[in-house]
Amino acid sequence: MSDEKTPTQPQSTSEELIAVRREKLAKLKELGLNPYGAAFETTTTPGQLKANFNDDKPVKLGGRLLAIRDMGKSVFATLGDAHGRIQIYLNKKGVSETDWEAYQCLDLGDWIGVEGETFTTGKGEPSVKVEKLTVLSKALRPMPDKWHGLSDRETKYRKRHLDLMSNQESADLFVMRSKIVAEIRNFLHERDYLEVETPMLHDVAGGAAAKPFETHHNALSMPLTMRIAPELHLKRLLVGGLTKVFELNRNFRNEGISRRHNPEFTMLEAYQAFGDFEIMADLVEEMVCHLAQKFFGTLQIEHKDENGEHLRTLDLSRPWKRAPYQSLIKEAAGDDWFDLSPEGRRTKAQSTFGLEIHDHLEDYEVTQQVFEKLIEEHTFNPCFVTHVDSKLIPLAKENPENPSVIDVYELIINGQEISPGYSELNDPDVQRRRLQEQTGGEAQEIDEDFVEALEHGMPPAGGIGIGIDRLIMLLTDSASIRDVILFPHMRPQA
Repeated sequence: MSDEKTPTQPQSTSEELIAVRREKLAKLKELGLNPYGAAFETTTTPGQLKANFNDDKPVKLGGRLLAIRDMGKSVFATLGDAHGRIQIYLNKKGVSETDWEAYQCLDLGDWIGVEGETFTTGKGEPSVKVEKLTVLSKALRPMPDKWHGLSDRETKYRKRHLDLMSNQESADLFVMRSKIVAEIRNFLHERDYLEVETPMLHDVAGGAAAKPFETHHNALSMPLTMRIAPELHLKRLLVGGLTKVFELNRNFRNEGISRRHNPEFTMLEAYQAFGDFEIMADLVEEMVCHLAQKFFGTLQIEHKDENGEHLRTLDLSRPWKRAPYQSLIKEAAGDDWFDLSPEGRRTKAQSTFGLEIHDHLEDYEVTQQVFEKLIEEHTFNPCFVTHVDSKLIPLAKENPENPSVIDVYELIINGQEISPGYSELNDPDVQRRRLQEQTGGEAQEIDEDFVEALEHGMPPAGGIGIGIDRLIMLLTDSASIRDVILFPHMRPQA
């Protein structure tokens, strides 16, 4: 529809606009119509109809009024939803008197159902000539400004419904997110992975180094925590004899909020008996490239800054780089880094690299700070960082040739971790010792039931975690995790 115009209205306060809409609501009721109607049978949707359009076809469809061009005794309007839109045409002589009066009570944002026949206008616009109109839901509050949409980021996050109805790019992103998650499931199902569900409430917060949200079970009179990771329960399934399992799960960590962190987030975890971290790295590499190729048709992912200016092009072409953690540290911090004393490393991190090193940090944590600052933040194309310090991850196997490191990878893309992967520790005695060494603060709490399960025998295995929100950010060029989560956590408004 060309040259669309909205009905001119005098500048009014929100209360005045609502009052006008309530008057129209009352008129609909006077006509004997239900402004919040029941089920409406549809034969198609606005988007499907436009994508597969043929003239002279009877249709029934529902949608929201998104634009109106009123010419007195006839009207062109746009009907749509988050998936697409189509033009509709009403003529006073072509509908019943009641339906025309009902139209007079409509505003942008109202949901209606229409029945009619398809046709193409003289300007070539696919359209529906309305023969019957049904009011489905009268909107009492106006939509965001038609021409400018909803641009304020905080309002978009707090009132996602307004964002979705006014910003097509937001709706498209969340439709894409759903399709990507579905394809991840399909990818793993095709490789014989079994999708499982594990508890959200735990009596021991294990599987990650994180602070949990705490709650209480009244009937059992016991404290519980929200899940910080499903790892320990998924490994119990390997003990039980399930050899390939995965879970697309919600995790909860009572920690900070940033453009990369949300207290509630989506994680994929998958475990394969008889595998190791190298096998799982291959799986992740194949999966991410498959998703990029399937949904975006390329392995070259463009990234822009907040102003929409080109920032960089990420190259996901295989094979991805794999580099040992210690080698990368030496390249960035100097060949002598691991020859220095712990105090020497601390001093160099502060004086040479400008890092703020707190007194409570252990020596391996100082090195990790250097890694994050000098390496992770500047690694854009995919890199599997392998064989990190054994103290960082207590649930992974030590490298047989160098017990000071563990057989793991950390996948870095675009300056952030996307996925960790381990050769899973399956020695119960070593597992107990490693957990005991790291108890306290945000380190692992010992789950005695899990250690007991390992004593029944867990096969060698590889495991992965993928932060789904960060993966979506990467593939869709989104600046913040809040852009890819429908309802991100926000501070209450004053």
